[in-house]
Amino acid sequence: MRQDPRAWDDRVSGEQGASVEATAPLVSLESSEAHLISPLTIVLVRHGVTDMTVTRNFSGGQVEGPGLNAAGRVQAAKAADAVYAIGRKSWMKLPRVSRVFASPLTRTQETGAAVARRLGLHVETEPLLREVEFGRWEGLTAEQIVLQDGDAVHRWRFGEIAAPGGESFDDVGARLDEVLRGFAAEHARLSESGDDVERAWSAVAHAVAIKCAVGVSLGVDKRSWGAMWPEPASLTILQLRVSREGDIVERHLMCLGAPTH
Repeated sequence: MRQDPRAWDDRVSGEQGASVEATAPLVSLESSEAHLISPLTIVLVRHGVTDMTVTRNFSGGQVEGPGLNAAGRVQAAKAADAVYAIGRKSWMKLPRVSRVFASPLTRTQETGAAVARRLGLHVETEPLLREVEFGRWEGLTAEQIVLQDGDAVHRWRFGEIAAPGGESFDDVGARLDEVLRGFAAEHARLSESGDDVERAWSAVAHAVAIKCAVGVSLGVDKRSWGAMWPEPASLTILQLRVSREGDIVERHLMCLGAPTH
């Protein structure tokens, strides 16, 4: 939050009510932020439920399906309402969402379409938003994986290994970091053209993709990434402070897994 330099008194209170001379003026953040452009807010939306979400079968990025089930479609509509409300009825200090991106998988495309329709926009497909690739574990439950591979699934959840034939948290974190950096660069390009305004974009993704985006953004130890759990159709909001050159200078987590239904 910016401090008003006029609020700075050249004398500050000491112990027992004494006064001492201030040794230096308060530095206004206005000057230190001169190299930054207006913030970019990324509203990450997890897709609605599928039949595999309900049965807790691993559903990764190497398979296009499944699509949303009936409950998932209802959830997607409610998530769309929640995204539409940003800057209108909720999160009033944020701008309204003006673009919608989605992973290429069916469930995220369907959820993204619901969000885009509500906003009067179209879905922009971003392949790097896809879910973690589970490899040999695709379609299995955690219990089945334990019978097959022992404690490997737990080591994967702690970020120690990749799924066999698939990806690790490191892999997914690198992908999502690339997405965020790409968004920042695009935001800077638009600002450079004379349109330096705050923006909010929505990105419809998956549970592991979202937790890795948050983990890599906050610099959290990978062993803790698995502890984050964005529910289906929930909102996770990141705000990026971006330099005029398009580099991310700061990342702020505004909410994690906020329910919409």
